[in-house]
Amino acid sequence: MTDRMPPVFRFAPSPNGLLHLGHAYSALLNFQMAQKSSGTFLLRIEDIDTERCRPELEAQMLHDLEWLGIEWDAEPRRQSDHFDDYADALAKLEAKGIIYPAFMSRSEIRRAIEPWGISWQTDPDGVPLYPGEERDLPLEQTARMVTERERHTKRLHMGKACAAPLLPLSWQENGAGPDGETGVITARPEAWGDVVIARSDTPTSYHLAVVVDDALQGVTTVVRGQDLFHSTSVHRLLQTLLELPEPAYHHHRLITDENGNKLSKSRGDISLKAMREAGKSPDDIKRMIGFHE
Repeated sequence: MTDRMPPVFRFAPSPNGLLHLGHAYSALLNFQMAQKSSGTFLLRIEDIDTERCRPELEAQMLHDLEWLGIEWDAEPRRQSDHFDDYADALAKLEAKGIIYPAFMSRSEIRRAIEPWGISWQTDPDGVPLYPGEERDLPLEQTARMVTERERHTKRLHMGKACAAPLLPLSWQENGAGPDGETGVITARPEAWGDVVIARSDTPTSYHLAVVVDDALQGVTTVVRGQDLFHSTSVHRLLQTLLELPEPAYHHHRLITDENGNKLSKSRGDISLKAMREAGKSPDDIKRMIGFHE
C-alpha cells in the first residue's frame, strides 16, 4: 500500500483590483488548512485578462498577503505565462467537436431572448443562457464568419459535451454550498448552457484555465467561496473531457457587507491596503472576518 501524498492547496486571486476582507478569509483558510495537514500551499496569479490585470496591483496583492503572515511554498504560477497550456487543452476539446465560435454581443443576446421574457432560462448566476444560433451551422459558414467578424468567443456545445462522458458527474464537497449542500454532490453542467471556453484574443476562459492549472499544479483540495459552488459542475465536466484528475472541493462562507452583499473589488469595497494604512493590524483583520487559528 502506498502512502497518501500530502494535500496541495492554492489561493488564486486576480490582480485587477485591491484585495479585500473576502480575499483575506479565503487566503488565510487555505494557508491554515495546508499547515494543519502538513500540506503544500500554492499561490496562483489569475491574470488572463491582460487589460485589467496590472503589475502594480499584483505587487500590492503579494504585499497584502505577506502582511497577513501568509507564505507560499513555490514561485507563484502566473496564468499569462502559460497560454500554451490552455491552447493545448482547447485543441483537445475542439478535436472532440464540442466547441463552436459564437458571435452574438450582449445586446444581440438581449434582443434575441426578448420575445421570451422571463421564461428564458438563466444559469445559476442569473445570466441568460446563450441562444446558440451558430451552434449547428456548417463549418464552412462559421469559418467565413470568423474571418469576417474577427472578435468572437468559443463556446462549449453543452449538449454534445454532456453526451460524451459517462454521466452523472459528481464531486466530493467537504465544505458546504449556499444551501448547506455537502458530501457527494451531483454535477449539473447543463444548467450553465454553452459556457465560454476561450476568446478570439485569449485561448482560454476562467473555466478552462482553472481546471488546467489545478491539474498541472497538483492541487488536491480546492478551497474557495460559495459563490463558485455551482461552477464546479462545469469544472467537473471539463476535467472529465480532458482526462484530468479530480480534486476534492471545500466551499466556504462568504464575507459580506452590512447589507448581506458579497464584497467586490469592482464595487470598490474597502481594501486591505486601506485598512492597513488606517492602522489595522493582521489580528484586527482576522477578528473582523471571524477567522480563528
